Amino acid sequence: MPDSITINKKKIGLGEHAEIFLNIARLPTYTNIDLPVYVYRAEEDGPVLLLTGGLHGDEINGIEIIRRLIDREKIVPERGTVIAMPVVNVYGFIQNVRGLPDGKDINRSFPGSKGGSLAKLLAYTLMNEIIPQIDYGIDFHTGGSARANFPQIRCTLNIPKNKELAKAFAPPIIINSALINKSFRKAAKKKGKHILVYESGESLRYDESGIEEGMNGTMRVMKHLDMIDSAPDPNDSEVFYKTTWVRAKYAGLFSSKIELGEKVNKRQVLGHINDPFGQEWFKSMSPQNGRVIGLNNTPVVHKGDALVHLAYNLNK
Repeated sequence: MPDSITINKKKIGLGEHAEIFLNIARLPTYTNIDLPVYVYRAEEDGPVLLLTGGLHGDEINGIEIIRRLIDREKIVPERGTVIAMPVVNVYGFIQNVRGLPDGKDINRSFPGSKGGSLAKLLAYTLMNEIIPQIDYGIDFHTGGSARANFPQIRCTLNIPKNKELAKAFAPPIIINSALINKSFRKAAKKKGKHILVYESGESLRYDESGIEEGMNGTMRVMKHLDMIDSAPDPNDSEVFYKTTWVRAKYAGLFSSKIELGEKVNKRQVLGHINDPFGQEWFKSMSPQNGRVIGLNNTPVVHKGDALVHLAYNLNK
């Protein structure tokens, strides 16, 4: 860890805390949009951990995880540095939407460009101002609109450091997830930085158990990296190497018969799709033994809609 970290031309020394604002652009009203960055540095040497929330503006659980860590002073390390960015996508957060005014997804816009779309500009800022400063990161996400995720870490398990950090986080579920082109995680990996993705809950809804799991897991990672001396006890994580979505074979009204996080057996009935007039109903069945890691909470479905996300191929 260097004696000083420089972000947006501001130097932060050992033992210092700083709030920095990265100017991104401005609204058509000429109101500036600044990206807040909070830096907490211990006096002792140690790694640099990045915490990011709100990459998708409507995914508020990650924002709340980082907010509570700051509020409860759990984010201040005894050794090393934490860089916290609770709301990366300020535009989407203001409007309660996933993306940006240009319709782009930041998490498919990396490594970005200085003269590109707003999404690429945000990605470029992260890659050039923040990523060079860090060693590791945790990027907090949720499911989409009315699709809830069970608390889980997603990472590439054939990368030893990823697997090590995921087990240190110790969530209920660890999912093997390949690096996606133009994603934050893949762009950071190309720079030699290891970032975990934590998923829990659904957009625009607090998931209290998932928020607590996210906070606890973050502290466990910090303890593993010798940044703090104590952390909550770990879960006995289940590690899955494959996932699949069970999709609607018919349009209608979906009624789930299982709960998020539940273990299911092959050919178990996951729910029914009924027509609105009480004349027809169809079973939706599990194709695998596995565990429910994602669930559609919207009753009205079309043919092909995702209903239940299953993790399978458990690593025993």
